[in-house]
Amino acid sequence: MAPPSAIDIQGGTDTQIATFSDRLRVNGVPARRAKAPKISGGIAAHASSDMFKSPGHGKPKSKRWDHRLNEESKSRKPSMLKGAAKYLKNPGGLSHIKNLSDGTFSYPLGLISLGGGLPSSVYFPFEQIDIKVPTPPYFSEMETKESGTVVSAGKHDIAEGKSIYDIHVAFNYGQATGSAQLLRFITEHTEIVHHPPYQDWQCTLTVGSTSALEMAYRMFTTRGEYIMSEEYTFATAVETAAPLGVRVVGIKMDAEGILPSHMDHVLSTWDPIKRRGPKPWLLYTVPTGQNPTGATQSADRRRALYRCAQRHDIYILEDEPYFFLQMQPYPGPSTTPRASHTSFLKSLIPSLLSLDVDGRVMRLDSFSKVIAPGSRVGWITASEQIVERFVRHSEVTTQNPSGASQLVLFKLLDEAWGHEGYLDWLINLRLEYTRRRDGICGACEKFLPTEVVSWNPPAAGMFHWIRIDWRSHPQKTSLLDIEDEIFHAAIDRGVLVSKGSWFRAEADGGEDMFFRMTFAAATEEEISEATRRFGVALRGVFGLREGGGEA
Repeated sequence: MAPPSAIDIQGGTDTQIATFSDRLRVNGVPARRAKAPKISGGIAAHASSDMFKSPGHGKPKSKRWDHRLNEESKSRKPSMLKGAAKYLKNPGGLSHIKNLSDGTFSYPLGLISLGGGLPSSVYFPFEQIDIKVPTPPYFSEMETKESGTVVSAGKHDIAEGKSIYDIHVAFNYGQATGSAQLLRFITEHTEIVHHPPYQDWQCTLTVGSTSALEMAYRMFTTRGEYIMSEEYTFATAVETAAPLGVRVVGIKMDAEGILPSHMDHVLSTWDPIKRRGPKPWLLYTVPTGQNPTGATQSADRRRALYRCAQRHDIYILEDEPYFFLQMQPYPGPSTTPRASHTSFLKSLIPSLLSLDVDGRVMRLDSFSKVIAPGSRVGWITASEQIVERFVRHSEVTTQNPSGASQLVLFKLLDEAWGHEGYLDWLINLRLEYTRRRDGICGACEKFLPTEVVSWNPPAAGMFHWIRIDWRSHPQKTSLLDIEDEIFHAAIDRGVLVSKGSWFRAEADGGEDMFFRMTFAAATEEEISEATRRFGVALRGVFGLREGGGEA
């Protein structure tokens, strides 16, 4: 495959999507909320995206996926303990809780629960949490330190009428879907950005995309089967599948990522005897800023991939942690004006979810790359049938995402920023990552020996994919031996880069050599120095002089 190119990112509108008139806009959120059911302030209250999304008039319903769910998933029953939470709706209503003069609270007589294992918040050693967050559009660390907004969460904010979410509720057990308070924001955000073109889509919160991916494998795959992914893929996706007895077949890539034509060829010519397994029907893909290659599928490529999936009845796991890190082409202007919300959303390449008229896409989203990975909160979007099965799995494994994380995210996203502020933050991130990408590309142009190294600027994400002409090595040894020599030479020079072979979907070493460089965490000065050190290591391995020629 060729290294990925930065592409002139053009948003597109699918013709079927454009026929629906009930698309949610940011300025339409208050009116939507006014019509939505009131959020219950109870512990472990029921929540569903259906409470918060548009009815989807005129859209088709998703297909059924009974033929793709495995026996483990089909056999799961609702959690009896989680289900019992529906009886916790106190007839008096939480709005009737009284704050007495002595600081205690009086709850109305109604249903008194002795049935659940919910501990009393009296014994939660947290009375209040204060968090200082950026005030849009002033997002830098220095600006936040000087003019940030302090948001507070108290133990009994709901009872005191200060908020719809508090420590009393968030820090107790919750539903596998996540809290209604955060799920509402997530559902609205998904509709604003993607506007899924079928009726019965839903979201449910997760404890991050890695966990969600493992659950998806457990729902869909059976030992001895294959799944598909890009030929170079997120290493954890392969490592998660392996203990389940599921093998991965790599689909070839070019500068725009996975090749639908090769996927069609693989599926059309599949020999189950030779492959010792049935034809795969599950695809794992990272369409934007793909890990590790940085490749980004164009709108046309995504449409072609979706048509191929329809042709072969493929179910797609769309893993999109880098979706909002779509960048301007390189090299670009030295300064880029801040985009409006509308122009920013239009500039994003349409997601596979936004093209999905069948409900054949499970989209995995995460706050890990746009807020903080330690939050361990993400969400999936899929058809009602698939989300229901996912929730049944979550109920007896992860239980629910961290209540502390949900409360912090709610305070930041819903109360402090709103959808407008969150989009401002994402626009800011896009500019910041574009600057970082430009920095590493400039360093590569300055320090790496182009006699044996080539690359194309990434269009999105946080990874720079470097091709090495390993056949120019003076000793002409094997690809993997030379790769290991380069890796350790770089370590000796004081820089860590990732071997491309670590990301192979299939165990063979492939025909080309790559290294992955990450520009997300190190400072611009460190990126420049690390690239210089890598260049010195490469020249040493290949016997090259500074400025060209052999040493």
